[in-house]
Amino acid sequence: MATAIVPAHNESSVIRRCLDSLISQEGLDTIIVACNGCSDDTVDIVRREYPTVVCLDIAKPSKVNALNEAEKHITSWPVFYIDADIAISDGAVKQICEGMKEQNLLLAAPEPQIDTSQSPWLVRRFYDAWLRLPYIREGVIATCTFVISEEGRKRFGEFPDVIADDGYVRSHFYDHELGNVPGATVYVAAPRTVQSLIKIKTRARLGNIELKARKLGYDKPAPDYGSILPSLLFSRHWLSAVVYMGFVTVFRLRARKQFQNLDNYEWEVDHSSR
Repeated sequence: MATAIVPAHNESSVIRRCLDSLISQEGLDTIIVACNGCSDDTVDIVRREYPTVVCLDIAKPSKVNALNEAEKHITSWPVFYIDADIAISDGAVKQICEGMKEQNLLLAAPEPQIDTSQSPWLVRRFYDAWLRLPYIREGVIATCTFVISEEGRKRFGEFPDVIADDGYVRSHFYDHELGNVPGATVYVAAPRTVQSLIKIKTRARLGNIELKARKLGYDKPAPDYGSILPSLLFSRHWLSAVVYMGFVTVFRLRARKQFQNLDNYEWEVDHSSR
């Protein structure tokens, strides 16, 4: 059996899709929706339409605080930490639980399937290159969800006040201890505007800068971009690679600038895909 935790801040437009994908999953013992700082009707939707779900109404608008509060209600392991704007495939919970045992994984995730059908050309080209990078396909990245075993959860205490909660978790595990489980899929809607892509990827970059500056997690080597990108540049995906590198430059510059004024940072959200 497993537990699922879904942090939710004003997610009324997407929470049904997420919960509908969870409610009938085999092997899922408890679903906890940690509503935090909601000013919409997310809480009402969950309590009215999903009576078997544990719904927390937390005043403070903070994802990491919501995770910490939700963890007090865990009933079984492993625990699935799932963003409210995604959905997982039928049978994913059972497949991941079995896959973690078979592969001796402490941290796992389903394989990402990113829907770019409503995205502009530049965004589609970015994801075409991004999803071909080995560390994206294999390293519990880009899934908007992660799954931790009971043993793995002992690696760290409460979630700290950081931007990249997923990056923080991932930084406590070595490569052989984590992985995506084949056959289990998470469905993610890509940003529908270039501006939204820049916002969420800058936030991800900023989160990684913060983790490194605060020396949180293990000191692991960064991905070897020097050997990965040339292979894309000299392939039929070269145009996507060029677009990708252009975007990455923008993300880095914006993130570095924001880090200089981190105390006044305002969370950047992709509203276009909701």
